[in-house]
Amino acid sequence: MTMAFAIDEINKNSKLLPNVTLGYSLYDNCGALVVGFSGALSLASGREEQFLLQESCSGTPPVLGIVGDSSSTYSIASSSVLGLFKMPMVSYFATCSCLSDRQRFPTFFRTIPSDAFQVRAMIQILKHFGWTWVGLLVSDDDYGLHVAQSFQSDLAQSGGGCLAYVEVLPWDSDLNELRRIVHLIKTSTARVVIVFAHEFHMIHLMEEVVQQNVTDLQWFASEAWTSAAVLQTPRLMPYLDGTLGIAIRRGEIPGLRDFLLQIRPDKKENYGNNMVRQFWEHTFQCGFDPAGWVEAGGALCTGEEDLETVETEFLDLSNLRPEYNVYKAVYALAYALDDMLHCEPGRGPFSGHSCATVQTLEPWQLVHYLQKINFTTPFGDEVSFDENGDALPIYDVMNWLWLPDGRTKVQNVGEVKRSASKAEELTLDELKIFWNFESKEPPQSVCSESCPPGTRMARKKSQPECCFDCIPCSEGKISNKSDSMECISCPEDFWSSPQRDLCVPKKTEFLSYHEPLGICLTAASLLGTFICVVVLGIFYCHRSTPMVRANNSELSFLLLVSLKLCFLCSLLFIGRPRLWTCQLRHAAFGISFVLCVSCILVKTMVVLAVFKASKPGGGANLKWFGAVQQRGTVLALTCVQAAICTAWLVSSSPSPHKNTQYHNDMIVYECVVGSTIGFAVLLGYIGLLAFLSFLLAFLARNLPDNFNEAKLITFSMLIFCAVWVAFVPAYVNSPGKYADAVEVFAILASSFGLLVALFGPKCYIILLRPERNTKKAIMGRGTNSLFYSVSISLCSASSSLLSSCKLQRKFHLNEVHKPGEVVLGGLFEVHYTSVFPEQTFTSEPQQPRCKGFDTLGFRHAMTMAFAIDEINKNSKLLPNVTLGYSLYDNCGALVVGFSGALSLASGQEEQFLFQESCSGTPPVLGIVGDHYSTFSIAISNVLSLYNMPIVSYFATCSCLSDRQRFPTFFRTIPSDAFQVRAMIQILKHFGWTWVGLLVSDDDYGLHVAQSFQSDLAQSGGGCLAYVEVLPWDSDLNELRRIVHLIKTSTARVVIVFAHEIHMIQLMEEVMNQNVTGLQWMSSEAWTSASVLQTPRLMPYLGGTLGIAIRRGEIPGLRDFLLQIRPDKKENYGNNMVRVRQFWEHTFQCGFDPAGWVEAGGALCTGEEDLETVETEFLDLSNLRPEYNVYKAVYALAYALDDMLQCEPGRGPFSGHSCATVQTLEPWQLVHYLQKINFTTPFGDEVSFDENGDALPIYDVMNWLWLPDGRTKVQNVGEVKRSASKAEELILDELKIFWNFESKEPPQSVCSESCPPGTRMARKKSQPECCFDCIPCSEGTISNKTDSMECISCPEDFWSSPQRDLCVPKKTEFLSYHEPLGICLTAASLLGTFICVVVLGIFYCHRSTPMVRANNSELSFLLLVSLKLCFLCSLLFIGRPRLWTCQLRHAAFGISFVLCVSCILVKTMVVLAVFKASKPGGGANLKWFGAVQQRGTVLALTCVQAAICTVWLVSSSPSPHKNTQYHNDLIVYECVVGSTIGFAVLLSYIGLLAFLSFLLAFLARNLPDNFNEAKLITFSMLIFCAVWVAFVPAYVNSPGKYADAVEVFAILASSFGLLVALFGPKCYIILLRPEKNTKKAIMGQGTKF
Repeated sequence: MTMAFAIDEINKNSKLLPNVTLGYSLYDNCGALVVGFSGALSLASGREEQFLLQESCSGTPPVLGIVGDSSSTYSIASSSVLGLFKMPMVSYFATCSCLSDRQRFPTFFRTIPSDAFQVRAMIQILKHFGWTWVGLLVSDDDYGLHVAQSFQSDLAQSGGGCLAYVEVLPWDSDLNELRRIVHLIKTSTARVVIVFAHEFHMIHLMEEVVQQNVTDLQWFASEAWTSAAVLQTPRLMPYLDGTLGIAIRRGEIPGLRDFLLQIRPDKKENYGNNMVRQFWEHTFQCGFDPAGWVEAGGALCTGEEDLETVETEFLDLSNLRPEYNVYKAVYALAYALDDMLHCEPGRGPFSGHSCATVQTLEPWQLVHYLQKINFTTPFGDEVSFDENGDALPIYDVMNWLWLPDGRTKVQNVGEVKRSASKAEELTLDELKIFWNFESKEPPQSVCSESCPPGTRMARKKSQPECCFDCIPCSEGKISNKSDSMECISCPEDFWSSPQRDLCVPKKTEFLSYHEPLGICLTAASLLGTFICVVVLGIFYCHRSTPMVRANNSELSFLLLVSLKLCFLCSLLFIGRPRLWTCQLRHAAFGISFVLCVSCILVKTMVVLAVFKASKPGGGANLKWFGAVQQRGTVLALTCVQAAICTAWLVSSSPSPHKNTQYHNDMIVYECVVGSTIGFAVLLGYIGLLAFLSFLLAFLARNLPDNFNEAKLITFSMLIFCAVWVAFVPAYVNSPGKYADAVEVFAILASSFGLLVALFGPKCYIILLRPERNTKKAIMGRGTNSLFYSVSISLCSASSSLLSSCKLQRKFHLNEVHKPGEVVLGGLFEVHYTSVFPEQTFTSEPQQPRCKGFDTLGFRHAMTMAFAIDEINKNSKLLPNVTLGYSLYDNCGALVVGFSGALSLASGQEEQFLFQESCSGTPPVLGIVGDHYSTFSIAISNVLSLYNMPIVSYFATCSCLSDRQRFPTFFRTIPSDAFQVRAMIQILKHFGWTWVGLLVSDDDYGLHVAQSFQSDLAQSGGGCLAYVEVLPWDSDLNELRRIVHLIKTSTARVVIVFAHEIHMIQLMEEVMNQNVTGLQWMSSEAWTSASVLQTPRLMPYLGGTLGIAIRRGEIPGLRDFLLQIRPDKKENYGNNMVRVRQFWEHTFQCGFDPAGWVEAGGALCTGEEDLETVETEFLDLSNLRPEYNVYKAVYALAYALDDMLQCEPGRGPFSGHSCATVQTLEPWQLVHYLQKINFTTPFGDEVSFDENGDALPIYDVMNWLWLPDGRTKVQNVGEVKRSASKAEELILDELKIFWNFESKEPPQSVCSESCPPGTRMARKKSQPECCFDCIPCSEGTISNKTDSMECISCPEDFWSSPQRDLCVPKKTEFLSYHEPLGICLTAASLLGTFICVVVLGIFYCHRSTPMVRANNSELSFLLLVSLKLCFLCSLLFIGRPRLWTCQLRHAAFGISFVLCVSCILVKTMVVLAVFKASKPGGGANLKWFGAVQQRGTVLALTCVQAAICTVWLVSSSPSPHKNTQYHNDLIVYECVVGSTIGFAVLLSYIGLLAFLSFLLAFLARNLPDNFNEAKLITFSMLIFCAVWVAFVPAYVNSPGKYADAVEVFAILASSFGLLVALFGPKCYIILLRPEKNTKKAIMGQGTKF
């Protein structure tokens, strides 16, 4: 009615089309293509059965232009037909972007924007709200399928998100399919659903949505249903409320409401037909026909009802959208007609500058003016069309709002339009948008939540790129933005923050002045320095006293200065290492200590020299030990060390080093020694001097007391050596700053030892006992020395048939005819391309001119002629019926093919007489063809209106299997759906996961692209590197771009679903760019194309693999082809255009001599012999499409035979009637075609399934270029459908020729397969086949190819170096099989053996005084306890077990307490005996009898046993697998359980040892006959030094080294006790037996 109003308004407008009255014919398409198509043909050809033509056979056609249709599919079909008549069509609602193709649709215009713009508008909105995971539902028509293709392509290019699913809504309301789709929507995580469909689809879909109660979805509507009031009901709004949609631009049409109110069904002069009556009955719920209606209670329509009294959306003109487009479309046609009629004669655009008149008006003339119209509507919108017939694009963005009163409001919330720069501009008013969610906020619709900083995206395998897991970055790596594909490693000096979102400077570690350890060491160093200064002051103040002057006071002062330097040099080890501190520290330390030790050495040498000088004749020795010689010696010894340091610093200087090996997140600043040899020489030199000093002092220990400073030196050097011996293992096993701390500790300990041992007694005498600071006291009695030793360890670092009697248009086509009682039609490609004239519409458009004779296409047509000839000769098939044929050439153009189809359906005669009954045999009963899918789709759309069967031999598009759309279509070639799956099988077989896809720009190609992408994704068989559409118009720039893309792509396999014409044009450009090294894969459309098998192209196409139609054999065909002659008119009917063209093409001659002979061309006689010329026409070794043509003709023949053999009364038609030749209808043949089943002479069974498809089977072919330059297309396999309906691929790989140097299949992958030990890291915005292979990090593995993630190894396992399997972690413990363990075991056993030997010696000499003295029983017990001490160390060696962990410390503790308690009792006995020797002291011995001694030892040992028992019971030590030290190593160790228990155990031993040492020290000066106390003092000094040094070494030693340190301490202290206590005694017993007498022991004590 809007169109009716617009025409009425135009007719009233005196300025627009004056003196011309417009009329209209309006048809209802009833929502069905067949009805809409019938309407379009009725408009184009008229409905009158007969009418009189003017004498000139010209006149105004029934309709000049058409407004419509509403559906894209209907518009495509209608425009395809109307384009043949050059009739303009202006659609108001068809949005398919394919309709912008002026080559296919030259007379199509529209006032609604294209879907291409709508798709981009939708993507803009998706991006605006961050919806990256959406579902897409499309209608099963061109509108929906083109949108699906465009949406996926544009979405991928924009990077705006992914499609969770793409589903096609069925036209037939298949309930099961709808249930499946809705269930998919319900279970999908996508909360946004985009629907490109029609109201019809949405009604059925929403019914199922309501049934399954699918809520909480954000619906997104296309313009097709955004304003659909039928969906805005209280039942559906709970689900559709909040819908966002793209809507056609709203407009206003003044006067429309008044026009609509004037509508009355009784005003027949206005509307004619019944359309208004139907509207009236629907609106007022009444009926005009009372028959049965009133009886049923219905109201009778009067036609006087008032429209204003009824509530109807018909009068709601607030939202005129499609109506506004209709209004603009009518005015566009009117303005074009007006411009045309205003043409000035002689200045017109048509031939001879003529103008059109109303009397001579042709539709094509109107097209010319339509292209140029430009007007403005009363609403203010400009209307014009671009070069593609599209209007200026603008859409409104709408939002559905359910009001509280139950009404629905569709409000405008924004717009999207094309700006001047041709970019889409989106404007949204978000505050107005209603969201149908509890939060009243836009929903989240993502496959995976955005990965925050600190994580990386790990794409899920076989999922779109929007689906991923968020994996936290590993240590040391960060991601500082959302959705990072990879974590990036921090720079060397930085580490990841706890959140892994930024790199922070690594913590630094060095021995600092600001930490407790550094402070303590600094304080100790300064304290030592201060003491040295104090002592130096004391000595200076008392420099004249004998105590200072004795033994060269100058050396004493120099010694104090060197000790001060030793204390101060330790400060160089504290603080951040610098180059100068690293170079200076060891040099200063080495030189200072050599200065110190050399002073001590010289002092010792002076002692010995003085002693010798005191003997008669020894005075001469002193001349070598004067003050000058002493200074010189010290200087010389020090200079040697200085030279060592200089050589070291020059050759390989120590330097600061940032060590990150200890801790990944920490930088340990340390000094590397440069040359380990240099450092070792420095230490070795100090050790040598220290050993010499100790040796000389030890030898001088028994000199008379007046020379006895040697005793002090002995004690001091014993401490010095003990400290530095212990330093080595501690230093080696201490990491980072602890190595420095150990070294500083050793420096300070040894310095303090020297200071106290050498100067402590002297200061004591000077300050507290001045009476002894006399020459007499010094000469009479030496000062006994103190002994202190500290041990520390050393470490190093790391169309439709409405029968009209007049032809609307005469088509000039290439054709061959043969008459018959029944005629079959055929459509073949005898020319492979057409030249289209320029369509300016200033003259009547000419038909395309055919170009490029296709010999094989002609053979296809002749195969049909042969099959019909063979059938006519067959007495068993169709007896008494002669078949004829009409064959047309489609010239590779849809418009020509369509013209041929219409000619077959309607005939080519200008007029013919009808029988009285108006019945008769139609011109054609069935058609074989067409070649292309697009042609077959268009033709089948038209032929289905006539119910005429079409059997194609080459159209493979899977869409043709839709019986709803193509009920009369059959084919003898498998569907593309099968071909696509076959291709994918081959890709999988060769491991080609990265391929390019080229398709033709038609239904064949576009459907394949959709199907291929879908099936490839589902199969997980690979990815498409690119999908390109090959143009029909040979656009050179586009071809250059495509070939350049192929050339630069990493995909080495190119699959082409296109036709020969496309491949010819494509390969020309391939040659121009010299694109080699590709594996081409061909579809059945060009696998056998000999036009491509030329020496020029074979270097590029050699080795091509292709899917080919099943090969067959047709006996007699060759003889038939040889009989073809252009002069044999009786065989082929009319002008035989085809045969003449074939003859001229084959023999390179001409039948028309005009200009041909003059140009040197030969004249055709028609008598040339085909056998004498080399032509592929006679090569019948590879009959593939021909075999399909043969089967198609026989299928029609068998169906016709079955139909004609029907027995009257038993037929399948109404009343069990049968068809006859006289009454034959095409639809009757369709019934029988569905049931045919026959076998060809070649043995193949032919039948059709429910979709009209034949049994699928393909051959796999390979192009082989032979050495002689010939080409062979060889069969290398087949793919067919098995009984289980699965595809079976059989390949003979040995036969395949590969056009590569290697003669092997090429590799075609985006990324090489990730081997075990790596993981796939998908590349952002790239298909899933494109990834990087990232090596697994330490401790993680991947044990299969193409792992998405590395898996962590179990706790006790670690990754192999290749990261492909978990191997048991290496274990570390102090083992019997390693050198360190062997050495310690040997030392333990040696100690035990020595104990046994000494025990044997003592036992053998048990009666001698040396053994019996001071309780021999305690000596034996002490030896046994020492043996236990040596043996208990073995418990620390070997893999820790529960029993060894519990026993080791208990055995160690008890053994040592037993040992030390024996020593303590011995010391107490010495003191008791001394006191007993004094008058009245005998009573003290009763407390120190044998019983008391045993009891004391037992009691003291039981205390330790009790401590061990409590410890083991409360918190027992246990074995522990420690993985903290090293990730790839399990350190087996014993954890002490209770640190307090362990500390108490050690402290108890320490207490007893301290008491023993104290008592022994007090008893050191007892008379010599009680002097075993001296031996005890030495032994306990060693014992204490070792165990004091043990504490820092044990704390800083990891794993097995802690055990080694403890064993070392046990053995060292045990050997110390054994040697110090029993060494001198065994010496006397074995080597000096004369001293082993009571007299010798009582008279003079043994001095040690």
